[in-house]
Amino acid sequence: MKMSIRAILTLVLAVAAYSQASFAVVYPLPANNGRLVGENITVIVSQGSSLPLEHFAAQYQMGLSNMLEANPGVDPFLPTPGTVLTIPQQLILPDTPHEGIVINSAEMRLYYYPKGTNTVVVLPIGIGELGKDTPMNWVTTVQRKKAGPTWTPTAKMHEEYASRGEFLPAVFPAGPDNPMGLYALYVGRLYAVHGTNANFGIGLRVSHGCVRLRDADIKWLYDNVPQDTRVQFINEPVKASVEPDGKRYIEIHNPLSSNQEEFDSQQPLPITLTGSANTVAMDPAVNQTVVQRAIEMRSGMPVQVN
Repeated sequence: MKMSIRAILTLVLAVAAYSQASFAVVYPLPANNGRLVGENITVIVSQGSSLPLEHFAAQYQMGLSNMLEANPGVDPFLPTPGTVLTIPQQLILPDTPHEGIVINSAEMRLYYYPKGTNTVVVLPIGIGELGKDTPMNWVTTVQRKKAGPTWTPTAKMHEEYASRGEFLPAVFPAGPDNPMGLYALYVGRLYAVHGTNANFGIGLRVSHGCVRLRDADIKWLYDNVPQDTRVQFINEPVKASVEPDGKRYIEIHNPLSSNQEEFDSQQPLPITLTGSANTVAMDPAVNQTVVQRAIEMRSGMPVQVN
């Protein structure tokens, strides 16, 4: 696998900043208010491979949705040997304060800005199912942390499972079979950032509204995120940036369905450019053909548009 000098430097800086964060992708924050970080890499599915796309997603700290957007047409169950996979490690930081945790449901990523480090840790997440949505416009804090959380299903959850012929215990005890995993950061009465006993859900809408992470990632957050840390939930399928060198970028993800009709539809949901994204897209220096192509492709990767 070839890595550019920039990608190697990013990796070196990540190790230097957080030697214990062997499972986290850590980027140095760009200078002069820039928001573009990282660089995409490619890997080739080896001959004889029978590994699913989730294997590559986990290996390179991606969610399944990130890999599917960046690699349209690839079989998620059995990528064909010889296929060149793009690992979308370049991204535009959300247009939010560089403070605490920022959770962008639309791109299924969690950003953590550790105080005093000038870095950002980026982790893939799973989010709430349709109708059990993860919050999308909310600022709160890490109110408490717990190793070995238990899970108490609500009455509605009991009814839901019973309708499928499944029955839940009154309380799931702590342990590896607990759907909340081994660690949890509670951010409100009904919501938590927690682990899972089913890693396949990272990058998918699978939870009852909480934010789900792989085991190593939630362990890292539990160990490194202090109580009372600011947490911001957003839903931004489109991000855009004007970089210090004058280059304009736009990054487009598939918007989340907001109702069953949208969820069942085979047609892509419309993309709405608002705020800074609209400002960038309407800049006279921008190539509108490139913008439209980016909207059509929805690769989840930054595209230079000027």
